[in-house]
Amino acid sequence: MRPSLPKNGFVYLLIIVALFALVYSLVAPSEAVREIPLNHVAQYVQQGQVKALTIRNDGVINLVVDESGHDVRYVSRKEIDVGLGETLTQLGVSAEQLATVNELVVLKPSLWENWSLILIQVVPLALIGLFLILMLRQAQSGNNQAISFGKSRARMFTGDRPTSTFGDVAGADEAKQELQEVVEFLKEPDKFTALGARIPKGVLLVGSPGTGKTLMARAVAGEAGVPFFSISGSEFVEMFVGVGASRVRDLFDQAKRNSPCIIFIDEIDAVGRQRGAGLGGSHDEREQTLNQILVEMDGFDTDTKIIVIAATNRPDILDPALLRPGRFDRRVILDKPDRRGREAIFGVHVRGKPLEKDVSLDTLARQTPGFTGADIENVVNEAAILAARRNKRSIGMEEFQEATERVIAGPERRSRLITDKEKRLIAYHEAGHALVQTSMPNCDPVHKISVIARGLAGGYTLTLPEDDRTLYTKSKFEDELAGLMGGRVAEQLVFGDVTTGASNDLRRATQLARSMVTEYAMTETLGQRTFGQKEELIFLGREIAEQRDYSEQVASQIDQEIKAITDKAHSRAQDVLVAKRVVLDAIANRLIEKETIEAPELNAIISQGDASAEQPAAPEPA
Repeated sequence: MRPSLPKNGFVYLLIIVALFALVYSLVAPSEAVREIPLNHVAQYVQQGQVKALTIRNDGVINLVVDESGHDVRYVSRKEIDVGLGETLTQLGVSAEQLATVNELVVLKPSLWENWSLILIQVVPLALIGLFLILMLRQAQSGNNQAISFGKSRARMFTGDRPTSTFGDVAGADEAKQELQEVVEFLKEPDKFTALGARIPKGVLLVGSPGTGKTLMARAVAGEAGVPFFSISGSEFVEMFVGVGASRVRDLFDQAKRNSPCIIFIDEIDAVGRQRGAGLGGSHDEREQTLNQILVEMDGFDTDTKIIVIAATNRPDILDPALLRPGRFDRRVILDKPDRRGREAIFGVHVRGKPLEKDVSLDTLARQTPGFTGADIENVVNEAAILAARRNKRSIGMEEFQEATERVIAGPERRSRLITDKEKRLIAYHEAGHALVQTSMPNCDPVHKISVIARGLAGGYTLTLPEDDRTLYTKSKFEDELAGLMGGRVAEQLVFGDVTTGASNDLRRATQLARSMVTEYAMTETLGQRTFGQKEELIFLGREIAEQRDYSEQVASQIDQEIKAITDKAHSRAQDVLVAKRVVLDAIANRLIEKETIEAPELNAIISQGDASAEQPAAPEPA
């Protein structure tokens, strides 16, 4: 990318003058030569003082004169059509005196002298002309700068070389079908207009971050075969009032000239927030930009074939006028993919990568519940990096599992130095989690436990659900709470003291218990109702307070219910660990020895401990 030249005419003028002065000072002769008339030249020749004399084709005479033992240079001029000899003869110089001149050479003008003449004669005129032209252009573009400032910054794609197609999108079949109809409408409008159907004005892509909203828009651009304008919502807004609305008008003007076409606005919540909530009052720049978008999408001029596709992960803060039919007719939900969707996404991202025979995409899909398309792409990329780090020529299942754990909990920190006492404490803490979670029927299976630090955690217990889940039961939450309490209970049981290692567990348990009471009504004492209304500042898109719609007495009851739920979970975890203390010690000792335990080995330790506990004790001798 070439740097843009400065637009000020004075800068150009100063640069040219400075270069000219530099070149002239380096190349031009440094000595000043005095010009004399021709009769003085004749006198020097008559007196025999001329030591050298040269004449140029343009009539300039250069001579070197001996004056009191010093060589002095002079310059003179003659008529071009008259020879030097004839001129000097007319001035009284004889032929013998001309012959005494040591050297008489007729030279053509030198290269520097030619260029110096050109520069002296042409450069001043060129500088003046350039200066006038630049000043005229700058004066004419005074208003154009403001106009270009309000021009749209959307990138236009013609679809000749699509970077993505619907074949690159997986795990969102319903959303793909909705957008395929939009593409088909643009390619074959007669098929729909024959039945009286009208083209949809807008499609709103809604989904959490990483679910593929922008990828879906790129696929539409690759499939549509019509001009595609792409812009971010934040590119409309500037510090100057009115610029955003001007850019919206320019964007839709370009789209009308290239219709049928598609406009994609990424992160539309940057300009589409509810009006009346701006910090700058009713004349906020975002509101003017939004008003212009509303008018362009469904105003008086509706006879256009322009489809607006917008993406956001905060549909709750968008203005209702933007979401009504006639503007965004369709709302396409891009949710986190299920197991089959994750398997298809893995298939897309491993395409073209060398895989070992033991790699099972179905197993990887089962081990990554809740992962979005971006997470899966990151897993595949991390696995490839790990394989390259290990100097392997293909990616194996071991790399994929390690990459999954890196995405979930962060990279391993094996270099972290811990004492034997702290390592033993972490081992019992994680063993308590794993044993309680394995003992609870509704907890997710434990996949792996380790005392190796990952991310900010000193150790971790990895649980993975067997199936995707959208609904949760009260018994599921109660078992999860008991599993969260397992680490703290193990510390109390073994060491008789507690540490700060359970702070995150307690925070998660408290939040879950509060949600059970205030949001899900999973308590008999307070009845079937929710408590509290969350308030958020729409302009900032952030929760700032929770408005109480209940009395202080009810607030006290909520606190009591939360304490009762967490105390019950603590008691259940304690009952399990007291009853299975031998198994807890076996898991902790194995962790101290091996540092990491996989699910098969963990289940074998637990089964062996349970079998030994069920064996009847040997009768005492009489």
